[in-house]
Amino acid sequence: MVASNTASGTWLPVFVPESSRLIAILLVLCSIATSTTFGYDGSMVNGLNILPSYLNYFDLNTATIGLQTSSIFIGGCLAGLTWGKVTDILGRRPALFWAAVITIVAVVLQTAAQDIAMFVVARVLIGFGTGASALTGPTYLAETLPLHWRAWGLGALNDCYYVGGLIAAGVTYGTFTLNSTWSWRTPSAIQGVTSILCIIILPFIPESPRWLVYQNQHSAAMNVVAQTYANGDATSPIVLTAYKEIVDTISYEKNVGEVLSFAQLFKTPVARKRVTLACSAAVFSTIAGNVIASYYLGTMLTNAGITDTTTQLQINVILNAWCLVCSVVGTWSIDIWGRKPTAVVCTAMLTVFIFIVGALTAVYGNSTSSSGVYGTVAAIFLFQGAYSYGWTPLLYLYPPEVLNYPIRANGMGVFQLTANGVALLIVWTMPIALANIGWKTYMINGAWDVVMVGLIAYYWIETKGRTLEEIDAVLEGVKHSDAPDLEMVYKGKEDVRPGLVAEVAEIVEGKH
Repeated sequence: MVASNTASGTWLPVFVPESSRLIAILLVLCSIATSTTFGYDGSMVNGLNILPSYLNYFDLNTATIGLQTSSIFIGGCLAGLTWGKVTDILGRRPALFWAAVITIVAVVLQTAAQDIAMFVVARVLIGFGTGASALTGPTYLAETLPLHWRAWGLGALNDCYYVGGLIAAGVTYGTFTLNSTWSWRTPSAIQGVTSILCIIILPFIPESPRWLVYQNQHSAAMNVVAQTYANGDATSPIVLTAYKEIVDTISYEKNVGEVLSFAQLFKTPVARKRVTLACSAAVFSTIAGNVIASYYLGTMLTNAGITDTTTQLQINVILNAWCLVCSVVGTWSIDIWGRKPTAVVCTAMLTVFIFIVGALTAVYGNSTSSSGVYGTVAAIFLFQGAYSYGWTPLLYLYPPEVLNYPIRANGMGVFQLTANGVALLIVWTMPIALANIGWKTYMINGAWDVVMVGLIAYYWIETKGRTLEEIDAVLEGVKHSDAPDLEMVYKGKEDVRPGLVAEVAEIVEGKH
């Protein structure tokens, strides 16, 4: 074990294990607090919106249901505007710590809510905390995980959305028979558990090596690269190559005047393309149609002809388990097949299935045909499975990959602002659309999904098999380091050039 406050680069002490594999696992476990909490929230609200005791306690109508459901995204928008700067100044680990603290405080307030105003305020704070974590967590993981762990690590981060959803669905189903406010307060209280887990793990994982290099803490950065890639072996060719790429690229970005600011996001055509690619993932994943099943499954099932509360809650549990399986398969696909092909295929599939959901709801929504009802439910499962296969692992993997260091944290802030702003609009208006035009909602949603398929196929770039620094070659046409590509070193197809060991040593010692 390494125990050194100085080596952490921040005020948070660090006690890093010797095993690179264990470090990678702890990094992912810490960061999944975001998606687990968010997934828990979506499934919990889904369950609560089905519970008569909850609806009656707050005397909710269509408008207030939309408000209390969508208020979490208001907090997410605020986090997107502010937390990127916090992440750049404090460091990735401290920013993640304070985001978890805010979430825990908000969960306490939500659990203790006495009226709808207090409940909504608490949910805004939960949105801020989870939004801050969703900004910092992917940034931190993308910068700290070794290349061969990045797809699985960042994919699993959002796959755990369904772990949280499954837990919430089970808890809500287990408490709905309680004849008191604890039927909804209990699920609310459990929401803060993963944030506590995040705080417990933070002392055992290192700071981002890219943040450390930017702060000119080269020795600490070299230690982190060695710890994450080679069990602490600083002489490994893989470690030397990865470290040299990071140092060269950040040095280039500083020399050409790229700074850590919001203005940098829009300063050059390449920066604007990076931000557009990142935000496209936010928009496409939110308007694909999953919001209907994620937050208004009860209404969706009622429109399909299933009105029994117990049956709806059971379907909620099964749906989350199904989506978890599909998202894990999708993460494997992204790692093996690539980001862009997976995005195109999953969006094409979900487009077909949402049209089928709309058609079946139109034909069988008001009928007593059991086959029609079951067919509609099957189509809902297929749609959610297709969505989970691609967009769940892609959502927090692709944006930090296409953003370079000077704009990564602030770019993830704009990504969060975009995702939460679009989600706020969709979640607020969706119950109104379902109530007024019913099955036509799915048809309208499917129409813009068709457009999404074309935009992804035409505009997206592929990032598979490249370090964050090597992605510059795809977007800018040039790599800003003379180190060989890391994938080639991994495969033994390229060797580090003579003199690299001495050059890296000089950088670490501050002589270069």
